[in-house]
Amino acid sequence: MSHESTAGAAEAARRYYDTSDVDGFYAAVWGGEDIHTGIYAHEHEPVADASRRTEETAAAKIADRLGPDCTVLDLGSGYGGPARHLAGNFGCRVVALNISEGQNARHRKTNAERGLDGLIEVVTGSFQDIPYPAEQFDVVWSQEAFCHSGDRKRLLGEAVRVLKPQGALVFTDLMAADATPPEALRPVVARLGVEALATPSFYRQQLAELGLGHVEFDDLSGQLLTHYLRLTEETRRRVAELRDVISPAYLESLLENLPRWVEACRRDQLRWGIFTCRR
Repeated sequence: MSHESTAGAAEAARRYYDTSDVDGFYAAVWGGEDIHTGIYAHEHEPVADASRRTEETAAAKIADRLGPDCTVLDLGSGYGGPARHLAGNFGCRVVALNISEGQNARHRKTNAERGLDGLIEVVTGSFQDIPYPAEQFDVVWSQEAFCHSGDRKRLLGEAVRVLKPQGALVFTDLMAADATPPEALRPVVARLGVEALATPSFYRQQLAELGLGHVEFDDLSGQLLTHYLRLTEETRRRVAELRDVISPAYLESLLENLPRWVEACRRDQLRWGIFTCRR
């Protein structure tokens, strides 16, 4: 992957998340805090509740590493829901690295309102070139951000580089099933400005090559259909509300694109789950 392609992917992600349309959609439908795939207790559960359960489940997998003496790097930290969960529940210090200054401004504001700004440092930057020295963090964390990378091999190398010798890497990502050809998902991922998704086997191989001997993948792909059905339902239900916060063109694109995710799930073309890796 060329530097130009990597830079282009980073710029596409920044443009996507810095638009008022995207910000309005995530605020209205997801609650503007935990904007990632949910683990659902039932098929009608609020998206925000299921999203919060995902971060709780991921944190539980590395709970032995979390605590007041732990420093976490959250890659692609969004509006900061996971960072606040880790800081507020475990007392961790969190460095939240994210490319969207619009999201970062809301993240900092919410941290201050909740008295967590002393534990969370929000940094604007790219996870392709993590601006920290080697072996700096006890935990590297990410939720559905790696899909925006133009060079995931380099990104994983950076994530492992900044891990301490006994550190843990935990992340979720939207992935293609190993047998799914990239062109099959291009209409699905187009709204995100993404060319193609990684696969579980790609991540397993790259993590092994980087020397992580303890790699677990909790395959939760069965949650994807519920998640995208819920997003589609909520978007349709809130059309009148959304018309006040996002443009007609973006609303139309959502109503057209979200059912494509539902169909891809029904065709078993997508994968999602929690990777937990320890050095």
